[in-house]
Amino acid sequence: MAENLSQQLEPIAAWFRSLNIPEPITHWGHPVMMATVILVMGGYAVYAGWRGRLSSDTEVRAKNLGMHRQLMPWVFIFLALGSVGGVLSLVMQQKPITESPHFWTAGAVLFLLASNGAIAATGFDSQQKELLRGIHAYLGLAIAILLLVHGIFGLKLGLSI
Repeated sequence: MAENLSQQLEPIAAWFRSLNIPEPITHWGHPVMMATVILVMGGYAVYAGWRGRLSSDTEVRAKNLGMHRQLMPWVFIFLALGSVGGVLSLVMQQKPITESPHFWTAGAVLFLLASNGAIAATGFDSQQKELLRGIHAYLGLAIAILLLVHGIFGLKLGLSI
């Protein structure tokens, strides 16, 4: 699978290589951009979600939950696009794609974020609203922790190549 994917992406990677992008940008561009999305945008979205969940002030609650609802789809989109960029970066550097736990934690994060988004999109109007809101909140917290682990694996990968 990984070899096939590398071969399919090689023409795109070769085109990017032909641009003579400086090696530090090819090597560290993905981690810097993704760390920004995760820590700044994702961090604020998580903060807003928990602040909205825990606040007893209805105005603060509504404002923060609204901000969480607006930001999280964008966080997911940027992470999904960033994962493609990460894979392409590895192909550009002619490194294996699937050998690092960084690759697998990225897939797990995207799957869990999509699942958590589905819970939010369909479950909060049901009779089990409170249960589903709790699952959504704690699954989101687990995803945030997994993203930190993912970042550690990414740093380890970046330092090894």
